[in-house]
Amino acid sequence: MKTRLHQAAATAVLVSVVGLTSLAQAQNPAGANAPKHGIAVVDISYIFDNHQRFRAAREQIKKEIEAADGQVKADQARLAQLKDQRDTYNVGSPEYKQLDEELARNLAELNLKMQKLRNDFVEREAKVYYQTYLEVADAVKYYAQRHNIGLVVRFNGARVDPNRREDVLREINKSVVFQNQIDITPDVLALINRDGQAAPQTARPQGTSIPPR
Repeated sequence: MKTRLHQAAATAVLVSVVGLTSLAQAQNPAGANAPKHGIAVVDISYIFDNHQRFRAAREQIKKEIEAADGQVKADQARLAQLKDQRDTYNVGSPEYKQLDEELARNLAELNLKMQKLRNDFVEREAKVYYQTYLEVADAVKYYAQRHNIGLVVRFNGARVDPNRREDVLREINKSVVFQNQIDITPDVLALINRDGQAAPQTARPQGTSIPPR
């Protein structure tokens, strides 16, 4: 009797697991065939566009750039006033020379300040991109190992605008010409964003050779 109960329970669990798996594949068929074939494709650009923490980090840098730009414009306005003040004196006069030297010194300092700010922001943005890519690569590796996928190929599933030369060239030169439900992009993105709040995703029209997700 116990054996039959155990068998019945095991059968119920198996049916439940199979049902959940089928439901998951029906809801998200993009990468349904990846485990079967042992190969998958992933759209890194799409993941970057919808990576919550990456977008938040870039937005923070953007705000800081805007704040720094406002300060630079204030400094430039102050130098413009100093120049106007200098020009009220005759060229060669002591007052003109003094203000001209002050203007040149302040201008040089401002240029150095602008260059330093520019370099700092470029370096910070590069680090954000690099750290995000490492995170994406780790997520792809984790997903592939969990689903017995031996090869993951990068591709771009964005729709092609035939009137844009760069889009056409990208389409011609792309590595993946066709894929049949081996796109694991949605699953990898879900892994990356699972600890964050839901964020609106960037619209991603699909190309003619890429099935919609």
